[in-house]
Amino acid sequence: MKKLYFLLLLSLLIGCKKDTPKPAPVKKTPPPAIILTDERTVQIDTALINTFKSETLKQFYNSSENKTVWGNLKKRTYVLSQLKKSEELGLNPEDYKATTLEKFEKKISSLNDKDLATYDILLTYNFELYLTHLYKGKLNPKKLYTDWDLDEKVFDENSILIKAFNKNKLDSIVENIQPKSEAYKELLKALEIINTFPDDEIGLIEAKDKIVLNDTNTALVNIKQRLLFWNDMSGRKDSLTKIYDKKTFEAVKKFQERHGLAADGVIGAGTLSALNFSKQKRKEQIIANLERWRWYTTDLAENYFIVNIPDYSLNVIENQDTTLVRNVVVGTSKRKTPIITSTLKTVVFNPTWTVPPTILKEDVVPAMKKNRNYLAKKNITIYDSANREVDPQAWNENKPHSYRYVQSPGYNNSLGLMKILFPNHHSVYLHDTNHRGNFVRSNRSLSSGCVRVENPLELAQHILNDTLTDNWTKKKIDSIIETKKTINVKITKKYALYQWYWTAWSKKNQLIFRADIYNLDSDLYTKLRN
Repeated sequence: MKKLYFLLLLSLLIGCKKDTPKPAPVKKTPPPAIILTDERTVQIDTALINTFKSETLKQFYNSSENKTVWGNLKKRTYVLSQLKKSEELGLNPEDYKATTLEKFEKKISSLNDKDLATYDILLTYNFELYLTHLYKGKLNPKKLYTDWDLDEKVFDENSILIKAFNKNKLDSIVENIQPKSEAYKELLKALEIINTFPDDEIGLIEAKDKIVLNDTNTALVNIKQRLLFWNDMSGRKDSLTKIYDKKTFEAVKKFQERHGLAADGVIGAGTLSALNFSKQKRKEQIIANLERWRWYTTDLAENYFIVNIPDYSLNVIENQDTTLVRNVVVGTSKRKTPIITSTLKTVVFNPTWTVPPTILKEDVVPAMKKNRNYLAKKNITIYDSANREVDPQAWNENKPHSYRYVQSPGYNNSLGLMKILFPNHHSVYLHDTNHRGNFVRSNRSLSSGCVRVENPLELAQHILNDTLTDNWTKKKIDSIIETKKTINVKITKKYALYQWYWTAWSKKNQLIFRADIYNLDSDLYTKLRN
C-alpha cells in the first residue's frame, strides 16, 4: 500500500508539473503592410537584402512583398534631408551614408532596376539606423561601463516607420521619438548655441600661482580673450592688458558660475582648466551628453529624485514641479557613484554602518595594523562569524575579512542620522554624513560611492509626510533621533530615483558646463565618431 501511495503521489506531482503553464516567448508584433503608391517600383532580389544581415530589414521588405518603397520624391527628400541634418542633433551624417545616398538621388532617373533596389534598401537601412540612434543612442552603455544600471530601451523601428510612411507623417517621426525631457531640449539648444561661435585660436593659458584682483600677469591677455570669446565679458581685443581689473573680475565670476565653480573671482587651477577648453572640446562634450540622454528612460515618473553626479545636486520633482533642491557629495573617480534607475523604499533613522570591503581593505586594515584602537575611537565594534564581539587586541590582522565591522548609531556615524534605501546591485544609498562641512565645497567628489545629502532630515520629513497614518513633524523625527535606536519607515508615496551623469546643458541661452569628474566625455565622443 505504501508503494502504491508513493506512486500515486509521484504521478500527481508529475502531472502538476506538466500542467504548469510556461511563459509565452515575447514576440514582436509583425509590422503593418506598406501601402505602395503608383510611382516606379521594382522587385528586389532577396539575396540583396540578405547581404545586410538584418532581420529588421527583411521584415520591412516582407511588408512590401519585396518591392521598392521610396518612389515618392517628397518622402525621399525628407529622409535625405534628415540624414544630412543629423549633425544638428549631435550625430554624424556619414554614419548613415548621407553622401552616398545623395549621389544615388542625383542620378535616380537613370538607375537600372538593380541600382534602384540598392538605393531603396540603403535609404531604409540608414533611416532606421538613424531613428534607432535617436531613440536609444548609438552605443550600448552596458558594453562600455560596469557601473551603469540602465534598462535597454526597446525600439520597434519597423512599426514606427511604416505607420508614419503609410499616413504620410514622416515629417514628425524624428521629433516624436527623441527624449521629451526639458534637459535634453536644453542640450540641443546648447549645440545650436555653440555652433554660432567662431573657431577660436586662443593659446593654452598657463599660470603658476593664483591670480587675484589687481594682480599683473601675462596670462591675463589670453584669459581676457577667452572671456570675450564666450561672451562673459564685452570689449575690444586690441585693448587687452595684463592687469586683473574690476571688469575682468566680474567676468571671471560669471564664467565660474556657468561652470559650477566657486564664483569668487580668484583664478586658480579649476578656473584655468575650464578656461582652457576650446570651442571644439565643448562641442564634443555636448554631443557626448546628448548620447547619454538617449540612453536614459524617456518616461520619467510622476514623482522622482534626480541626482546629477557632476553637478553635485539632488532635485525632488513632484508633478513636474521642483519641490526641493539639495547639495550632495558623490563618489571619487576611484569609487564612482553608479548610474542607477530605481525606486525609493525605506527611510532608516539612526542607521548602523557596516564597513564595506573596499574601505576595509584600503582604509581600515592599514589603520588597524598601526593602531588597534583605531576602530574603537570611531565607535566601531568587531564581530566574528558567530556574531560575538571581538576585542581589538584579539583581532587577527591576517584574516580581516572573517569579521564584520559595525559602527553604532549616532551623530558621528559615517551615515549620519539617516539613510534612504532603494534596490540596486551596488549596495549604495542616499544618506547623511558626519562630514557635514563638505557641502560648501565646489568640488564634492569625495565619497566611496554613496550619495551624501545636505540637510537629510528635512528631506525625510518631506517625503514621509505623504503617509496617511502619521504626521511626520520635525519634533517627531528629532525624538526618534534622540533614542539612538535604528528605526525603518516605509516610504508610501512612490518616488523613482535617477542617478545620472551630465556635464553640459543650456539655460536662458547661456552654455552651462560642469567638470567631467569621471573623465567620461572625451572617450565617449571618440567612440561615437569611430
